[in-house]
Amino acid sequence: MLKKYTKEFKYNIKLSVPVIMGMLGHTFVQLADNIMVGQLGTAELAAVSLGNSFVFIAMSIGIGFSTAITPLVAEADGAGNKADGKKALKHGLALCTVLGLSLFGVILLAKPLMYKMEQPIEVVELAMPYLDLVAFSLVPLIVFQAFKQFSEGLSQTRYPMYATVIANVVNISLNYVFIFGALGFPKMGVVGAAIGTLVSRFVMVGYLWFLLRSKKKFHDYVTGFDFGNLERKVVKKIINLGFPSALQMLFEVAIFTAAVWLSGVLGKNAQAANQIALNLSSMTFMFGMGLGVAAMIRVGNQKGLRNFTELRRIGQSIFLLTFLLEIVFALLFLVGRHWFPTLYLDVDDAAHMADNMQVVALAAQLLLVAAFFQISDGLQVVVLGALRGMQDVKMPTLITFVAYWAIGFPISFYLGLYTRLGSTGIWVGLLVGLTASGIMLYLRFNYLTKKLIDGASKQTMPRVP
Repeated sequence: MLKKYTKEFKYNIKLSVPVIMGMLGHTFVQLADNIMVGQLGTAELAAVSLGNSFVFIAMSIGIGFSTAITPLVAEADGAGNKADGKKALKHGLALCTVLGLSLFGVILLAKPLMYKMEQPIEVVELAMPYLDLVAFSLVPLIVFQAFKQFSEGLSQTRYPMYATVIANVVNISLNYVFIFGALGFPKMGVVGAAIGTLVSRFVMVGYLWFLLRSKKKFHDYVTGFDFGNLERKVVKKIINLGFPSALQMLFEVAIFTAAVWLSGVLGKNAQAANQIALNLSSMTFMFGMGLGVAAMIRVGNQKGLRNFTELRRIGQSIFLLTFLLEIVFALLFLVGRHWFPTLYLDVDDAAHMADNMQVVALAAQLLLVAAFFQISDGLQVVVLGALRGMQDVKMPTLITFVAYWAIGFPISFYLGLYTRLGSTGIWVGLLVGLTASGIMLYLRFNYLTKKLIDGASKQTMPRVP
């Protein structure tokens, strides 16, 4: 019985590992910034957390929107229609560029909100210049996402990974130079981290485009664009898929961002601890994201072939693989929850010893909760990927809104600010929201696939004279 699912594991892993590595690369940029900035003190770490909380919201919209490209390219590839695949990329690039510039402008307009959020003033003052540069890095990042989603739609998941690895080397090198003032450069602190992020993201998009253009299979797809001739029908299709997908990712990222802001109300140490736990959870979440992309590609291919029985079986095989992997991560968080936070702070710094020890203790409590939501977090994003592959986006958008904002956030708000649980209470709300999302999304997948299989069997049933 299990063999019909487990036999897909090898190909699912082969397809998803480069995606996971690429996703981890995005997170590793933040990990490197957090670890290197954390050596400066808890206020600097909290400033990076606050600045990134604005960027993460915008980034989630851009990344979520760009995912519309993958199922369209995967469906075109499954049907052998190269022209439609190129159209999806061209129109997606145009829309992603406009979106990236728009999000940059919105963040600049929203900056003054930091002073009205009851955050520590020293943290806000440090976060302001950092945010300017990191917000602009959204433009190359979202353009990169368009190329990445296109490449993944053709089941070519390695090239975005290569570009992300190069970007991380650039980011860490520039961080070392600019954060700490190495090699004769001025010591720029958190602004130095922002410079590293900005430059590395321009390198990332340039390198991926160069890779795709240099490969014969992709050359015609990624060259010869006529952006003056955009088709309203294709634009509308991408927006109809991309906008709900952007909202889905926004609803989830926004509740974690709200956790950053709620933690800031509790103080800079609570906010720094939240940033550590959030960064570690983001690392493991990328495995679920990668498997979700694999689900989107494979389900999209089967949709193009109209093989709905295989679509359901392949989707469920990826769900099972995710479940097993997330159990491993849950155990890892349980065992290492007291040690992981020490990687982010200089625990031997006598001047900040009390603050650092409090942050480590708080982060360990949050990682205990995070251990329990590994399974629901991983499963919900993979099922969401499968539903995107089926081009079902409207109902999942409603589901994610209800799960995170009608269920999860009120619990986080009340337990975090009005009980002794504090930061731990905030994360309990996240746990409940993620679990509700996972359950409801799976019920949606189960319903739709059964409906498609039943509909296909009725069409092929011989007529009785």
